[in-house]
Amino acid sequence: MSEVDNTARVPYGLIVNGAIAVAGEKICWIGKSDDIPREQRSRCPQQIDCEGQLLTPGLIDCHTHLVYGGDRVNEFEMRLNGASYTDISNAGGGIVATVKATRESTQEALLISAKARAESFLKEGVTTLEIKSGYGLDLENEVKMLRVAHCLADELPVDVVTTFLGAHTTPQEFAGADDDYIDYLCDEVLPAVMAEKLVDNVDAFCEHIAFSSDQVERVFNAAKHHGLPIKLHAEQLSDQKGARMAAKMGALSVDHIEYLEPNDVVTLKTHGTIAVLLPGAFYFLSETKLPPIDALREHEVPIAIASDSNPGSSPVSSLLLMMNMACAFFKLTPEESLAGVTVNAARALGVDCDVGTLEVGKIANLVLWNLSNPAELSYRIGHNPCQQVMYRGVLRCQNSN
Repeated sequence: MSEVDNTARVPYGLIVNGAIAVAGEKICWIGKSDDIPREQRSRCPQQIDCEGQLLTPGLIDCHTHLVYGGDRVNEFEMRLNGASYTDISNAGGGIVATVKATRESTQEALLISAKARAESFLKEGVTTLEIKSGYGLDLENEVKMLRVAHCLADELPVDVVTTFLGAHTTPQEFAGADDDYIDYLCDEVLPAVMAEKLVDNVDAFCEHIAFSSDQVERVFNAAKHHGLPIKLHAEQLSDQKGARMAAKMGALSVDHIEYLEPNDVVTLKTHGTIAVLLPGAFYFLSETKLPPIDALREHEVPIAIASDSNPGSSPVSSLLLMMNMACAFFKLTPEESLAGVTVNAARALGVDCDVGTLEVGKIANLVLWNLSNPAELSYRIGHNPCQQVMYRGVLRCQNSN
C-alpha cells in the first residue's frame, strides 16, 4: 500500500497492492503491482516484497527546537503548583533560562544531546526535520546552534531545514530595549548567519511576552532583503494579529494559532500560508483554547502537525504521538493527521517539490509500517510500527517491532 496524494478522491490517496520503483535518489515509477512495466522490473536489481504492509512518504516534523542546553523540569513542577507560562517567563524562567544553559554549552555538548533527540524521531520514520535557533540570542551562540543543526544533517540520515529564530525573546543584555535588539538582529546577526550559509528560513515569536507585530515585521523585511522565506509563532497565548501580518507578507506557515480569529483564516488561504498545529505544547501547557479548526477546513487552509520539541513547553520526542493528539484534542481525522506530517508539513517548509508525497520525480524517502490501515498511525499510543525506512533511495534502518 502507498499514500500518493491526500487530495485524491480515494481516502489517503491509497493504492491497494501498489508498487514503487526507485532509481538513485528518486522515485521513477508508481502504480499497481500488476501494472509494473517489464523494463522497470529488469532495471531494479533489488526487489522488496512488503507483504501487504503500509508504505507512506517519510514523515516530516516541520517545527522543532531540537538544539538546546539543559532542561526545564523545575518549571514543569511550578506549573503543576499553579504557575502559568506567562508567570514563569516574567519571573526569569522560560526561554531565558534555556538561553543561559545553551550559551554555557559547547557546540560538541549541544550536538550530542540534539543527536539523541533527533534519533528518537528517526526511529519513527521521520526523514525531514526543521530545526530552529533561538536559544542563543547573540551572534556567537545563534551561529553555534545553527552549526549544530548542520552537523546533525551530516551525521544522520535525515534532511535538516534550518530556521533562524533570533527574535524568540529579548536577552537580558537588551532588557528594556526590545527595539535595539531587533536592530541588532537585522543589522548584525542575520547578515552573519547568511554569510555562513547557515539558514533556510526566518521565524519569530509574536506574542505579548515576546515581540509585537510591528517588531516582527521589521525582522521579516530584513529576511526578505536576504531572500529568505518567513514563518511565525503566532497567536499561541493571545491574538496579536501576527498571523494576519505574516500571511500578507507571504509566510510559509503560521504556527500554534490557538487564538487566531476565524475571520483571519481567509487571509491565510488568500496568501497560501500553511496552518501548523502543535498539540504537544497545547497538552503540556494544559491549554483549553482550540485553534479554529472548522474555519481552517471551511476555507481549505492546509493543516500541518509538528512536535514543537523543546525543553519548556513541549518536551516531545514522538511525531506519531502528535498525530494521535491532533486527533484527540483538535478532532482532526486520521487522514488529516497523516497529511499534516507529510504533504502539508512539506509545504510549511517550502520543500514540497521534493518530498511529502509519493510521486515520480520526488526524492525516495519512504517508510514501511507494520500496518494495513493508515488510520492506525494516529490510533495507537506509545507504539512504533515503523519497520523500514528508505532515505534518499537508500535503506536506512530496519526495526524489530
